[in-house]
Amino acid sequence: MAPSRRSDRPRRPAERARRPRPAGGRLGIAILSRNRKLYSTRRLVEAARALGHAPLVIDTLRCNMVLGRDRPRIFYKGEELAPTRVHVVIPRIGASITGYGLAVVNQLDLMGVPVLNNAIPIARSRDKLRALQLLSRFGIDIPRTVMCRYREEVAQAVEMVGGLPCIIKLIQGTQGVGVMIANTMAEVDGMLNTLWTLGQEILLQELVAESRGRDVRALVVGDRVVAAMRRTAREGEFRSNIHRGGEARGLELGRDYAEAAVKATRVMGLEVAGVDMLEARTGPKIMEVNSSPGFEGLEAATGVDIAERYVRHAVEYAHQRQSGYGGGHLV
Repeated sequence: MAPSRRSDRPRRPAERARRPRPAGGRLGIAILSRNRKLYSTRRLVEAARALGHAPLVIDTLRCNMVLGRDRPRIFYKGEELAPTRVHVVIPRIGASITGYGLAVVNQLDLMGVPVLNNAIPIARSRDKLRALQLLSRFGIDIPRTVMCRYREEVAQAVEMVGGLPCIIKLIQGTQGVGVMIANTMAEVDGMLNTLWTLGQEILLQELVAESRGRDVRALVVGDRVVAAMRRTAREGEFRSNIHRGGEARGLELGRDYAEAAVKATRVMGLEVAGVDMLEARTGPKIMEVNSSPGFEGLEAATGVDIAERYVRHAVEYAHQRQSGYGGGHLV
């Protein structure tokens, strides 16, 4: 059984009676983002307005959390962020502020506000080892991966992932940062020595040769893939991330790839996710599940209005919570 997607906070029966319904079905949609000028943030604001809702961009680090014997509260730029104003939250939390961002998401959840992607699923997805452990536990194919900490065990670890060349990854990382390829044992030793000296934890991972320099990104919203693209690395680069100069083309996913992406998202407990997959001879291998996926490249490659799908799902999720689905309440 996959991890539950229900809220992790205790239910409070009085909460439903306390909170007024939003007028006319118009929801206050808060977007947690440090920069309102980012493409994905701007597009979510545009989509929310186009659908008749009231978007509010909230700089996560400007949220001050208040805890005591009374109800949990958040003050934003000196004013209380009232649950009567915010009816659903879309977290766009960058890796650099994961800790504080998760605390803010937890506080909003304690206040009874529906959050699209809750704190525990976000934390799961950010920890590459934990994410791979869960995916493996529920029968999802992933690249062979080893974590070790002693130098005398490195050679055996390399053999366990299929030999050289192999991939070395930081447990925390995003947009291809902290992902390296080692072609010789000397390169493996050098990279590990440097990273361990800096106090970093790393993973050794199989290089899927037939998918080298190429991967698939699928965007899952709710229980379906709404868009997908194949990314190809620029010449001389093995990482296919668009931020690394990779090129992207829209892709109609086969059923096995779409099902793998949706299952991986469910296992993480996420409502929205960017799922990165390798095209192996045996089928899809899940590399990573991203809880705050950017979608500029995906909209450009596919022509799909992802922001609208994202916001529509947030509204649907809020109404499901209002009716009692998911362990919390909107009103």
